[in-house]
Amino acid sequence: MELANLIAGRFSDIAAERNFSFRAHTTIGCGGTAAVALSPASAERAAELICYLEGEKIPYCFLGAGANVLPSDGFFEGVVIRFELLNALYAEENVIYAGAGVTGGRLCRFARGRGLSGLEPFTGIPMSVGGAAAMNAGVAEGHVSDLAVRVFAAEKGKLKTLEARECAFGVKNSIFLQEKIAVLGVYLKTAYASEEQIARNTCYFRNKRTHLPKGRSMGCVFVNPQEISAGKLIEECGLKGAAVGGARVSEEHANFIINEKNATFADVSRLAAFVKDTVHRKTGILLREEIRPIP
Repeated sequence: MELANLIAGRFSDIAAERNFSFRAHTTIGCGGTAAVALSPASAERAAELICYLEGEKIPYCFLGAGANVLPSDGFFEGVVIRFELLNALYAEENVIYAGAGVTGGRLCRFARGRGLSGLEPFTGIPMSVGGAAAMNAGVAEGHVSDLAVRVFAAEKGKLKTLEARECAFGVKNSIFLQEKIAVLGVYLKTAYASEEQIARNTCYFRNKRTHLPKGRSMGCVFVNPQEISAGKLIEECGLKGAAVGGARVSEEHANFIINEKNATFADVSRLAAFVKDTVHRKTGILLREEIRPIP
């Protein structure tokens, strides 16, 4: 509690949650607690917070919508930085600015209401804009990198704007993950389209997600290797239904690990490692994790 009191006192204007539960704030529903989570309401305050933590060598991590992450068990004697209050959302012609805390659902509705197309592939994806940009989230038909023009960010306490070419976007990767740079907002270039076309696109992508497993998960665990589905590889290796503790490989989609029975970080990580090792041994293909451990 000493760290929580120190940080909350130093940044008394920033919304704070002591004994922050990773289990309650992630889609996989496991993990321990953190000393404190802080939610700055402005980019400047976010940068000041990061600068202070860096200077004092206090551990910290970023957390968006809590999807595609696997939180550690136990207690994190550090700070979780959340950006849900950075929720500005506006359009200048066909370029949308979305703050890091804007949810995928709100972003898609905003674009649709203004006759702007391009965001439909993100329909139904549990995401915040900040996390989606850092992860270069998306599906086969489109990723954040296909739309991003610029990214507003904070690096070691300094505000900066990166052009898309500076973001090192890759397959479920970016400079923001590689160098622990906080995404504060993203400029996204869309295209004008009719209400009917956007509705058709939205319906198409919503229907594509209906086959995905229900229950608590991180989404896809592994990145698809070139020209083949990771889920298909895992299924062909006979791993559907494989379990460790409370974690199980989904019977519906083999690239999902479901928290069936109060799984722990150890359960999920051991099962993911078992899947990865088995696929490598049987096929020679080494899968790359899409999920990110935190903190």
